[in-house]
Amino acid sequence: MHKTQFEITKMDCPSEENLIRMKLNGISGIANLDFDIPNRKLTVFHTGEIDPIEKSLHELNLGGKKISCEKTEQTDFQENTNQKKLLWTVLGINFSFFLIEMTTGLISKSMGLVADSLDMLADSFVYGISLFAVGGSLSRKKQIAKLAGYFQITLALIGFVEVLRRFFGAEKVPDFSTMIVVSIFALLANGICLYLLQKSKSREEAHMKASMIFTSNDVIINLGVITAGILVLWLDSNKPDLIIGTIVFGLVIQGAFRILKLGK
Repeated sequence: MHKTQFEITKMDCPSEENLIRMKLNGISGIANLDFDIPNRKLTVFHTGEIDPIEKSLHELNLGGKKISCEKTEQTDFQENTNQKKLLWTVLGINFSFFLIEMTTGLISKSMGLVADSLDMLADSFVYGISLFAVGGSLSRKKQIAKLAGYFQITLALIGFVEVLRRFFGAEKVPDFSTMIVVSIFALLANGICLYLLQKSKSREEAHMKASMIFTSNDVIINLGVITAGILVLWLDSNKPDLIIGTIVFGLVIQGAFRILKLGK
């Protein structure tokens, strides 16, 4: 048995952990995957060559870099029997906030909230694929990944078009208070999801720490929308909202391409 550690520089949240799990699913010789999201580390326990694992990680464009490889006598790994329940929980939280942010974003005319809702939907897709593809065939997993990826890209492109229309049109200034309040709740939801999935591993790092919560890309997006809301109030302009919306739509498309790579 070998123990190989990777630094995954762009692994910011549990949904990316699930992307990696699905991508490596089916590679023979992998005995266990141990994720440390706060420190962006992945430890793979495996037999045989590491090349197929390195190649699969590279295809996800998450910055996977091998930092160590050593022999180990460890063969027993603690399985988490509550993993499926946890995935349903975080799926429910993310999808609920997709609906909340999409609805309040449209009502308040905030493209930042609409874009962030699609980011929540993207995470929901990842958790959903993890759940519904369990026990299914490889072709089924690929079909689900392709449908989710293309659907996500379509929604993001529609968002880009709407941003352009509002940028050159005479749109009303979005409701800054709705942007700030809803984003604060979304921030808490992302923190809870990250905490629940890390706590399930029963390790010291699982305790609630600032370093765990604020390494999440989703949380940075939430803070960006909050900042945009403050600037909307200060400048009495919709431009900060449109700028953050454009940035987040770009991140959503980037995430969609990672999902599509699961279908290859």
